[in-house]
Amino acid sequence: MFTTLGHIGRLLAIARVLAQNDAMIFAEIHPATRFVARIAKVIWRPASNLKGLRPGQRLALALATLGPAFIKFGQALSTRADLLGDDVAADLAELQDRLPPFAFKEAAAIIEADFGRPLTALFSSIDETPVAAASIAQVHFAVTTEGEDVAVKVLRPSVKAAFKRDIALLHWLAELALQAVPKLQRLKPRDVVATFENTTRMEMDFRFEAAAAQELAENFAGDVTVKVPTVDWQRTSERVLTLERVSGLRVDDRINVQAAGLDPIAIVKTAAEAFFKMVFRHGFFHADLHPGNLFVTPEGTIVVMDFGIMGRIDPATQRTLGEMLLGFLTRDYKKVAEVHIHAGFVPAHKSVDDFAQACRSIAEPILGKPIAEISLARLLGQLFQITETFEMQTQPQLLLLQKSMLVIEGVGRNLAPETNMWELAKPMIEVWMREQLGPEAQVMTMAQSAMATLAKVPRIIDRVDAATAQLQTHGLKLHPDTAQALRGNGAAGWTRWLPWALAGVLLIVLLAQARS
Repeated sequence: MFTTLGHIGRLLAIARVLAQNDAMIFAEIHPATRFVARIAKVIWRPASNLKGLRPGQRLALALATLGPAFIKFGQALSTRADLLGDDVAADLAELQDRLPPFAFKEAAAIIEADFGRPLTALFSSIDETPVAAASIAQVHFAVTTEGEDVAVKVLRPSVKAAFKRDIALLHWLAELALQAVPKLQRLKPRDVVATFENTTRMEMDFRFEAAAAQELAENFAGDVTVKVPTVDWQRTSERVLTLERVSGLRVDDRINVQAAGLDPIAIVKTAAEAFFKMVFRHGFFHADLHPGNLFVTPEGTIVVMDFGIMGRIDPATQRTLGEMLLGFLTRDYKKVAEVHIHAGFVPAHKSVDDFAQACRSIAEPILGKPIAEISLARLLGQLFQITETFEMQTQPQLLLLQKSMLVIEGVGRNLAPETNMWELAKPMIEVWMREQLGPEAQVMTMAQSAMATLAKVPRIIDRVDAATAQLQTHGLKLHPDTAQALRGNGAAGWTRWLPWALAGVLLIVLLAQARS
């Protein structure tokens, strides 16, 4: 009862902020919520300075006012163009994660508590004024006792308790929404909140962020176009992250980038290729590439920062996504539909031709624009908006990818508005398409699948022996001669066709190499 009353009290506070920012865009889901929204607007009149702002911008202002959990939740919702619409999702993707800093003495206390040592034993100097303060943490520049320049990220005091309270409220609201409007089940509100909770929990443990930074650095080892700061593991804990201090110009600072003698178009091309490598070569991508996390050095190297939100794409999804984008870019909409159905994104009982027609309807207005204005992220976003008609299942990894593409496209347009970043990366994309989707790649995929199957043969033989022994001992009372025959025939069966299977696989591999 007390928990419910607490949720209701918090909900009233949220309603006040949403009403004052004229941001109750979720009120249309049910007659009761529409009524509550009207009452709230009467009690708490919207501010007069909101004229001219889009609904998504007003919602972003409200979420920023509500605090850390809602800032992060708004950023998570920016992946749901299918739920909010393309424009609102784009506005939430630009939600600024900035809060007033907390006192340095609190930061120092956290550092000393986590390492059990005085601050002077870790750093010869540390700036008391933070260089950045966000919803989860703030960052201080420092110099280690070994003389290394570093950036120290410290978790906000009590932030975990605040997140726990608000996430409990979001779970409660998700349950209420499903009870009031059962058709919302397709949008999986419980799963949305659970995913947000899991992501945020990992983001508030800086050991995970450190691991992500190191993995990304290893993926780009030897690549002079991308720099990932080195992790200082000896000064990293659950609440403290210490990274090599790096410097550069903000990637969206066109004036200073040009003043430094750098070509904005070349920078956009490097950024596009780096993102493409993350998604299609590494399968591990930075999912928060806003301008505050991207810098460029005087040499034109892209520096990536803040590794709290990362995404993964497995090889099967890479191929599916590649075939889907290739189908769109070549306007082969039937191919796009077939790829979706084959991957299980759309149920098999749905009409391929009808889904192809729907794909055409969303792609042609986008692909018909001048090349500099084409947005692959918006194409994906509008694709997700037709999910209800075709019972398309939500694909979290693709939603996160779409949001990331939207943000980095914005970076590209700010820096070089006359170009299209994906067109600049086209040569690399074409090479990947040939490598992954061409005939040789298909043959190699078949060969790898066959080899994986053959690797299971010894285990299968062991299971045949174990099964017959089990049947003889505890199950059917087999005659010893029968059991021995079963074991012998099982093994003999495998050994008879095993050499031929191996020969077939080797033949496939040799043919693939010959063709390449």
